[in-house]
Order: sequence, then structure tokens, then C-alpha cells
Amino acid sequence: MTDYTILSKFRNKKNVDFLVQELRKRGKTCYNFADNAPDPNNPNGDPEDQMKALESVKDFYNDDHHKYLFRSDLDGLKNAETAIMLLPAGNAVHIEAGIAYGLGKKLILIGEAEKPETLYQIFKERYRTMEEFLETICFE
Repeated sequence: MTDYTILSKFRNKKNVDFLVQELRKRGKTCYNFADNAPDPNNPNGDPEDQMKALESVKDFYNDDHHKYLFRSDLDGLKNAETAIMLLPAGNAVHIEAGIAYGLGKKLILIGEAEKPETLYQIFKERYRTMEEFLETICFE
């Protein structure tokens, strides 16, 4: 079991990696979905380029890499005590937040919502910035 999993866009990789690094500095364990490159042929490529490659797969339902990413991210979610949604976030991230809620995970929202959403009530803790959230996490 890990302490956290981060839910966000791969295009937000820089911020995701920063948050994971800061949590680990504080002695927390964290699943980082961004460790799995969307484009296995260009694992160190720019996040935008990697996502364009992933999104260009026509038969994504039957694509082995899409299946691998799904299983890895779902396992990361199932094995975490708390899920942090780091905005900005797309449709897939919102689906993951719903799964986390259904699994009874504690949910934290970091960032400003673009518009009011009633279902954002699933987040019991909300922070405007990563720094504001990280101030609540003690070093172990």
C-alpha cells in the first residue's frame, strides 16, 4: 500500500514529478503514473509529443500499451490510501477520481477548478497550490 497516487494529465508531468518528489522527501510513498511513458518509442520525449503519439493510436481498445497503462494506473489507484487530483486534469483523470471515490479512497484536490462542479464535493481537502498542500505534510 502506498500513501498517495497522483491523478493529473501527462501534459502536466513537470508539476506531477515535482509533487511526487516533494512527497517522497517527506517520507511518503507515491505511485507516479508519469513514470510510464505514453510513447514507449520515445520515453524521454516532450510530454506533448508523447501524448500526441498515444492519442494517434487508432485501435486503442486493443493496443497493448494502452492496456498496460490502464492496468498500471488502476493498480496504482487501488494500492494508494489517498488520491490527489492535481489540476489541470482531463476526462480520464475525472474518471479516476470517481473510481477512487467508489473505492472509498480519501480524495484531495490541488488547483483551482475552472468552473463550479457539484461532484467536486467528493474532495474533502482542497488546496489552491501544491505549496499550500505540502505545508500540511510533515517530514518523517
